[in-house]
Amino acid sequence: MEEEISYATLYFKNGGAAPNEEKQDSTIYSEVKPKGAATSVPISVVINWQKANLSDLTAEKQQLITERSILERETAELRRVRDNLNWTLEVILTFDTFPVNDFCPNKKCQPCQTDWHLFQEKCYLFYNADSPWKTWQESRTDCKTRAADLVVIDSLHEQEFISNHTKYYYDTYHGYWLGLYNIQHQNWVWLDGRNDTLGYWLTEQFGDTGQCALLIPGKTPPHSWDAAGCTMQNRFICERDALIRSN
Repeated sequence: MEEEISYATLYFKNGGAAPNEEKQDSTIYSEVKPKGAATSVPISVVINWQKANLSDLTAEKQQLITERSILERETAELRRVRDNLNWTLEVILTFDTFPVNDFCPNKKCQPCQTDWHLFQEKCYLFYNADSPWKTWQESRTDCKTRAADLVVIDSLHEQEFISNHTKYYYDTYHGYWLGLYNIQHQNWVWLDGRNDTLGYWLTEQFGDTGQCALLIPGKTPPHSWDAAGCTMQNRFICERDALIRSN
């Protein structure tokens, strides 16, 4: 026999109706703006800022260029001082005993010793002693005792300087020995090994010919050398590097 099913009616207090199915929560979308969002900047402001920044960079670049130029000048000056000191040291080392009092009287050094003449970083001694004078070889030996040698002429300018510091003595055939000699009656050679290319010889025959060169005082500089016998006794000119360079 089938079971009977009884239905009952349910009542809610306060007259509330039976709850419906739970409604889904609705999602509400709204415009989301980032907190503190930047506002637009006028283009003129950006351009002015870029100009100012470029101006600062240009000024910094110019400052660096100026500082570099100063450093280059200082470096060049230090290099010059170093080179001059090395030059002075080399000159000192040419002496067996350096004559301090002759070069540095009153503790102040000068380019040349007393009685020597300065010309373009060279010192010259014009031997003007009275007779007896010296042969070419004796003259050279005398120069070497002074840490020097007979003069080697490099230019007309130097030739003019030497001519202006020589003077007539005894007779027209006597002069000043130069560091120039003849090899086997062929080439005229200076003591530094160079063949002579200047050729400041007298234009006329002047006395006996020989294998050593004299400068005759009173002649025009481009025409004042004479070839004389090496055993003839004459005055002479010594040359050496200056102790202190002028540059």
